[in-house]
Amino acid sequence: MADDNAQGFVIGDVEVFPVAEWAGPYVPLDTLVPDLPPQAWRADEDRLVPDHLQDGRAVVALQTWVVRGGGRTVLVDTGVGNGRERPGNPLFHQRQGDFLERLERAGVRPEGVDVVVNTHIHGDHIGWNTHEMDGSWVPTFPNARYLIPGADDRHFGPEGGYAGGARPDDRLMYEDSIAPLHRAGQTVLWDGAHRLDGDLVLESAPGHTPGSSVLRLRSRGERAVFVGDLLHSPVQVPHPECGSRFCLDPRQAATTRVRVLERASDERELVIPAHFGGSGAVRVSKRGGEFVFRNA
Repeated sequence: MADDNAQGFVIGDVEVFPVAEWAGPYVPLDTLVPDLPPQAWRADEDRLVPDHLQDGRAVVALQTWVVRGGGRTVLVDTGVGNGRERPGNPLFHQRQGDFLERLERAGVRPEGVDVVVNTHIHGDHIGWNTHEMDGSWVPTFPNARYLIPGADDRHFGPEGGYAGGARPDDRLMYEDSIAPLHRAGQTVLWDGAHRLDGDLVLESAPGHTPGSSVLRLRSRGERAVFVGDLLHSPVQVPHPECGSRFCLDPRQAATTRVRVLERASDERELVIPAHFGGSGAVRVSKRGGEFVFRNA
């Protein structure tokens, strides 16, 4: 079903599984979620090691989630990509990997992808939107519609001065991974909410970026929600006030995180973040007025 040793889920009639570009210990815990007290990591250490925590470093997966059902193949986020100029991030800079081969081993050929969802515009979520051909960046998935939050397109694109020009990487990632899609006429920009079909709905979830979004899946009474970078580690579930160091608006991100976790608990949604190790997902509930998690 999935590539190599990746695990997956079945949500009603829909198959869901990750295809990893890279996974492993990434950064120290206090670097990834700087406002989280050390005792919070220790309190859940038995459930965090080894899938989410190894040798004092947070385990992170760069991966794409494949959603397959109803005769349609949807990709949720597309990783870093090969050959990118990302001087601000050594892990992303000029990477070379076999992601497309992994995707094909999972039974997904580029021409067979119908929809690509970018939950937001960051370099590790849009990279395989395109690939290099004859010296130009072109869409990797030639028959797909690319769904991109309009607020992020405005912020990270030329309209927003490439996120105000604060980081060279923002201009680079937009020009090699988003602009070619616009030129090819394959993008759909949306704001607020966007329904893909009867099973899948995109909803705005701002804070991490202006256009950050979640993708909700419902099939035959079962539910899941792809939350992108709303969570970087399960330890944030009992501490939703603590965001990652990558959030552009930490206060808004915290408010959004609480709202999404409340609904996940109430509606028993499987919570699927972009970067979790292990199975890649958690179940969320409330105990004594606080959120708790268990690995899926």
